[in-house]
Amino acid sequence: MEERFMREAIRLAEKAKKKGEVPIGAVVVYEGRIVGRGFNLRTKLQMATAHAEMRAIDRACKKLHSWRLPGAEIYVTLEPCPMCMGAILNARIDRVYFGAYEQKGRSLTNELANANLLNHKTQVVGGVLQEECAAVLTSFFSEMRAREKAKKK
Repeated sequence: MEERFMREAIRLAEKAKKKGEVPIGAVVVYEGRIVGRGFNLRTKLQMATAHAEMRAIDRACKKLHSWRLPGAEIYVTLEPCPMCMGAILNARIDRVYFGAYEQKGRSLTNELANANLLNHKTQVVGGVLQEECAAVLTSFFSEMRAREKAKKK
């Protein structure tokens, strides 16, 4: 089941890529069905908080008419940043599944997940379809560097 939902997150990441956004996608799942979808739109919206996870959580909260999402899971193509982990904990999401591991800086995902902030802990599973998730990001940044290089010529 993890793969089915992660594949939907990858599809959303590809959608972000087509819009020129860093290709990250996320879905929130509750009782076996997707209740929130999101992909990065920081550039288009010019909003620092327009991360895939934040958008998926917002949609799930609206759909379920609650800011609390116990029993929910989130699938995201890249390891969540500290802001998104804070939102995941605040929403009381039970499990986080992510694909690619963050390569920049120190990861705080597991520390935040287990810190019992807000009297809530969440389980974290990394590396779900890791190669596919990483490939979307790698191709985006390779294409971006090639465009930048071509502009300099």
